[in-house]
Amino acid sequence: MSATSERLPESSNPFSGRLIFVLIAVGIVSFAAVMSLMAWSPDLARKDHPGATPYSRSATGYAGLVDMLERDGRDVSVSRRSELLTYSDGRLMVLTLPLSGRGFEIDEVTGPALIVLPKWYFVANPAQRAFELDTRLARKARVDGQLGLIETEASLHRLRNPGRVETPFGPFTPDFDQEMQVVKSDKLEEIVGLPGGQLLSKLPDRDIYLLSDPDLLNNFGLSRIENAAMGLSLIDYVSDDASRPLVFDATIHGFEQSDNLLKTLLDIPFLGATLVALATMGLIGWAAAIRFGAPEREAPAFAPGKQALADNSAGLIATARRETRMAPGYLSLTRRALVRELGLPKTLSEAETAALLDRMGHQSGIETDWSHAGGALSEPASSRDDLRHKARALWRWRREITHGNQ
Repeated sequence: MSATSERLPESSNPFSGRLIFVLIAVGIVSFAAVMSLMAWSPDLARKDHPGATPYSRSATGYAGLVDMLERDGRDVSVSRRSELLTYSDGRLMVLTLPLSGRGFEIDEVTGPALIVLPKWYFVANPAQRAFELDTRLARKARVDGQLGLIETEASLHRLRNPGRVETPFGPFTPDFDQEMQVVKSDKLEEIVGLPGGQLLSKLPDRDIYLLSDPDLLNNFGLSRIENAAMGLSLIDYVSDDASRPLVFDATIHGFEQSDNLLKTLLDIPFLGATLVALATMGLIGWAAAIRFGAPEREAPAFAPGKQALADNSAGLIATARRETRMAPGYLSLTRRALVRELGLPKTLSEAETAALLDRMGHQSGIETDWSHAGGALSEPASSRDDLRHKARALWRWRREITHGNQ
């Protein structure tokens, strides 16, 4: 073996310029992807949960109704904005109430609207989170709680299947699962009535309808042809126009879309401003990391010129705390300036000059006399703020006498 060993070639930088560029590009793209996912994560979250929501494809959900209306050519959308409850701009708002969730004020709901009461209690399927493991009739007390949000004096009742039902939109023979749910109330206007109560009713003097049994519209009920026919006819009757758009509210089920500052910054019209801000930050960082251009000259310790002289003098006066004693000097300086600007005789005494300025002020319509405005500065001020206010009042008087109201 040789006594000498070979040495690896020494290099000042173990990373090449191309590798550094690739690492920076990957970091920027990864950062942009993470920020975008953070901004749009609420919209990308899964909404197909079991329950009486317009997204749900479970037995008690209403996704089937949304699909059926869309296939029928209707303009259908799902709203995640609570303000649409109070402003529907002519669209039919459909509220499918859950057994529990975010409450609402019926007085804040604008018509036209269709409110569907809940009926079923369910247990989620742990193997398939989008579906239900078991459903059964909810307790009447829980449904009464939701009914009380609409009409406090109404009561809920459950009856056997009615058979043939006469409605303003035709006769039907619906098949309600287990029992039919109806409402009794003296205040609600009856639209579809039965011997035991009201299936479809209307709030007095308001374009808001109440459907007591959801089996006419939910996914399980629509699987029965007669229920689907009656439910679609009911929608046409309530909307009063086959071309009227429909909006299913999802905010009462917890899907309300909250304001997201990050999403706002990354969306139109603020995306351009965000990109400009990021580019500016990048340029500032580059300028801080890499020095370019000729170095700036060091400024002198004392700046030359009249402004610097005035600033230094003001600093000395402030340091000596003699500002308040400058009031008489400022009054004398202003008086001499007025004599020069107005062309007054220089031989007049202070009293004669004050009397002449008072007369000129009255002739010009100035409310304050020179004697009053200037007399306030004849003695040292009590404080710096007092000096500022009095000097400003004197300056305004001089401005008005020399320039008028310009």
